Amino acid sequence: MPQSAIKPFIDVLSGQRQSIPPMWMMRQAGRYLPEYREVRAKAGGFLDLCFNPELAAEVTLQPIRRFGFNAAIIFSDILVIPYALGRAVRFEVGEGPRLEPLDDPAKVGTLATRADLGKLAPVFEALRIVRAQLAPEIALIGFCGAPWTVATYMVAGQGTPDQAPARMMAYRHPEAFAKIIDVLVESSIEYLLAQLAAGADALQIFDTWAGVLPPAEFARWSVAPTRRIVEGVRAKVPDAKIIGFPRGAGAQLPAYVEATGVNAVSIDWTAEPGFIRERVQSTVAVQGNLDPLVLITGGAALDRAIDDVLANFAQGRFIFNLGHGIQPETPIAHVEQMLRRVRG
Repeated sequence: MPQSAIKPFIDVLSGQRQSIPPMWMMRQAGRYLPEYREVRAKAGGFLDLCFNPELAAEVTLQPIRRFGFNAAIIFSDILVIPYALGRAVRFEVGEGPRLEPLDDPAKVGTLATRADLGKLAPVFEALRIVRAQLAPEIALIGFCGAPWTVATYMVAGQGTPDQAPARMMAYRHPEAFAKIIDVLVESSIEYLLAQLAAGADALQIFDTWAGVLPPAEFARWSVAPTRRIVEGVRAKVPDAKIIGFPRGAGAQLPAYVEATGVNAVSIDWTAEPGFIRERVQSTVAVQGNLDPLVLITGGAALDRAIDDVLANFAQGRFIFNLGHGIQPETPIAHVEQMLRRVRG
């Protein structure tokens, strides 16, 4: 698909400010939509939905039909890479993901050295289905988890409040931890390239747990692996458009942007606006950063928060989004209120 047909989301990633910022929402295909809940009930488990190309495509398209967002993001999960590496991955209802933990160097020795992309063929087929049904001006986003964030789940075997198991392993056994990171870097490059080949117009790298790392560890385990992924993708697709989301990175964002070479960075709602404008948005596009809780609140508080985000960032290269994923209890009417407010 020629990029000239994809406006305005790709234009912002290419360096062109839009007078009305393009919009999408992280987790926009999800439980706040009754049509999603219907499909989820039909699919069975969460991974069953991820690996059913027709149903994954359907839920990817649902928020586009309802809201007319400027971008769709393929319905999948960051933990499909461990699955493709042969690790057991399951999702417990109400408790989140469960994996076999890689919590000591001996277990790391059992890790496959490369992902079996054949296991992820349903994701690529879902991308092809969605791209065929999307209007040309709507972008399709592929994604992966950043190696640090994916490794936190692989080491602990589940999500933890402070990612202490992965942080401790990185301190105690840095060589073993680096092996996990190296495998994830190479697997992520192949996975993202396959998503581009299947029809994705842009990519996002989610580093949800970047903010728990001290600066030196952030540089080693968040920035450096992300840079390697960006370089690996662009070695094959030089003009690949890539968004980084090192959530909670704060003052370390400028160094992240400079080192990784991403086209845009997504920011959470705690980011200090003046700092972001001067040190980040002067270099790359910014995406964000409405608090998902104010979207639940609605009313005048939502209007004020939207106006603040636009006042802070809309004079530069900007994609309107939330500071993290939309919450399941968010009223649809509040999403509609947000769309009207941003688009005038």
